[in-house]
Amino acid sequence: MRRSALAVLLVLFPGAAATAAPSVPYRIVVLQALDKVTARVSELELPVGGEVAFGTLKIRASACLETPPTEPPESAAFLRIDAEAPKADAGTPAGGGSPKPAFSGWMFASSPAVSALENPVYDVWVLDCREPLADTPLPAGAAPNVTVPRPADDAPAAVETTPLPPDADPED
Repeated sequence: MRRSALAVLLVLFPGAAATAAPSVPYRIVVLQALDKVTARVSELELPVGGEVAFGTLKIRASACLETPPTEPPESAAFLRIDAEAPKADAGTPAGGGSPKPAFSGWMFASSPAVSALENPVYDVWVLDCREPLADTPLPAGAAPNVTVPRPADDAPAAVETTPLPPDADPED
């Protein structure tokens, strides 16, 4: 029953299933991070290919993409987040352990809960992408191909109209 209802919806609204994925590359990932213990919220700017630390987290970004301006806005970033684990020895400071992978994958700004960092102390989510890579060619079909049609040589000339005087009756 559910499959037939979904099929009917896709037939009636074909554009609903075909939303554009983010495809325009950017240089900077803008993240927001929350320390749940101290209630500290920080906005972090992370260059693609770079690393930033937040508490015991090490956050690396591999990509930041946005949809073209002609599509509904969406930002997505591919992140790898490692968390330092405390060592079991009593003589070592907390956070002195080797980093453990806490998250690796795409995060989406419009729906952070879909692909989220699961950590008892920290939350991290994508806000935006900044500084587009203008010199990087976009994949085929990512940029809209806009051409302005030229009138044919045998096309009729535009008709000129003159405005009516203010006291004239338009129905005459």
